[in-house]
Amino acid sequence: MILGQDGVSSGAIYALLALALVLIFSVTRVIFIPQGEFVAFGALTLAMLQAGKVPATVWLLVAMGAVVAVVDGLARLRDRDTEGLGSLLGWNLAYPLALAALLHAVESGGLPMALQILLTLAILVPLGPMIYRIAYQPIAETSVLVLLIASVAVHLILTGLGLVFFGAEGVRTAPFSEGSLTFGEVSINLQTLWVVGCSLAFIVGLAAFFTRSLYGKALRATSVNPSGAKLMGISPVVAGKLTFLLAALLGVFSGVLIGPITTIYYDTGFLIGLKGFVAAIIGGLASYPLAAAGAVLVGLLESFSSFWASAFKEVLVFTLIIPVLLWRSFNSHHVEDEE
Repeated sequence: MILGQDGVSSGAIYALLALALVLIFSVTRVIFIPQGEFVAFGALTLAMLQAGKVPATVWLLVAMGAVVAVVDGLARLRDRDTEGLGSLLGWNLAYPLALAALLHAVESGGLPMALQILLTLAILVPLGPMIYRIAYQPIAETSVLVLLIASVAVHLILTGLGLVFFGAEGVRTAPFSEGSLTFGEVSINLQTLWVVGCSLAFIVGLAAFFTRSLYGKALRATSVNPSGAKLMGISPVVAGKLTFLLAALLGVFSGVLIGPITTIYYDTGFLIGLKGFVAAIIGGLASYPLAAAGAVLVGLLESFSSFWASAFKEVLVFTLIIPVLLWRSFNSHHVEDEE
């Protein structure tokens, strides 16, 4: 029961990451390797806020916002399209600078945890669309391989920045709730309930977003048929930015959830993101329910293998990809590359 509890809580996090990876790939064809960096940055930024420090990630937000403002602003001026220039500068320049000023003026360590979490989300979630604008939008029409190489580059840059921002020491954040619930001989940590409950709430919320909102339906249309969605007036740029915004939200909140139950280092996100990628592969980078089920399977396999064969824990988890790929290769028709 203890191992199963750990596996389910880990699987809930992997499910959120797998959903984000499937969403990004289906809409933009990007295998988003840096998804794990949002997890690590989320936990480490929250830890700095709880320690009463100004997170260095806010300056990353300021720098990337300035780059986006300059690039898009010059493009609009060159095309003599000044409509929306104010909102562009406000979102990419005024907002990051105002947030940085607020963090310097407020003693974040004394704030309630809910406000600390909101500040963490406010710092990191806007980085998603900015990364898409800087790294992926200029090469959106290239092959999947080129987009993958760009993802590797973004991952290495963010990992290096993480070492500069947070140092090599690992941290844990304060739990949402102390204590545990006891049912007979089984004790369930309250933080585990928070992890599972918030993950289910996110999954239900995403399902409602994709089925009931206009933007959600546009993203579904783009994932099913990008060319057809473009012909129907759905902007691929808007779809890409919205997708990366949702992925950043899922990644950062996942880091906030697991920060109290595991020690997070600047490079921890890579391994967590890879396990979410394994779950996404089980879903064929296309099916959300299969990706979520695969995430729970990965979490349980990791939990039980860490007890029975801890030295081979990661090997057993990543070996799971091989039978899945073999099965898919035997049950799918060969399709020639467009090139």
